[in-house]
Amino acid sequence: MIEAEDVSVTRTAYDGVAELYTGLVREQLLANPYDRAVLGVFAESVLESEHADAPAAEVGCGPGRITDHLRRAGLDIFGLDLSPEMIRLARLEYPGLRFEVGSMERLELADAALGSIVAWYSIIHLPPARVPAVLAEFARVLRPGGHALFAFQAADGVTGVQPYDHKVTTSYRWAPDTLAEALAACGFRVTARMQRLARPDERTPQGYVLAVKDDAANPAH
Repeated sequence: MIEAEDVSVTRTAYDGVAELYTGLVREQLLANPYDRAVLGVFAESVLESEHADAPAAEVGCGPGRITDHLRRAGLDIFGLDLSPEMIRLARLEYPGLRFEVGSMERLELADAALGSIVAWYSIIHLPPARVPAVLAEFARVLRPGGHALFAFQAADGVTGVQPYDHKVTTSYRWAPDTLAEALAACGFRVTARMQRLARPDERTPQGYVLAVKDDAANPAH
């Protein structure tokens, strides 16, 4: 399959800022109780589910800090990222964890291979028209009843998607309700959505959506 030009641009951009980015975000969770709370709810939900022992994946893991946080919370999780340099640094930072280079648009995983999946600010660089296909790909690799978590810069207003002047490369802000609608169309049942105000070190409100793959949904192909 021919790779879209924006994918190459995003990979190159993150390769170029990988070391700077790793330093900037290394201790970020310590100062952000909202992120810790959302990750905690997600981890607890997974561990209380029938898929507690199933593999989990962070898709778009960057230097691995969220993967590590969730592993310490009890998940059997590995990280996947488009940027080879991010993966190199993740392996250095967390040598006991598994990290692989890969694309969220073509996950090299079997149907129903995962019990849970995390996309922590990783769908933001995808053109909105391609996001439904990625959500369908997530549904394909998740087991029925498997949990999914998304974090993203939130759009102004109740619905919609807006371009965002991201410091690394082209990005899009999603209203939580709009992402929830897209998830529902791909076989997910949304269990929670939240939008919070920007903190002093942030330029936009932030959004979170948690969802479960519907037991009746068939894997998407």
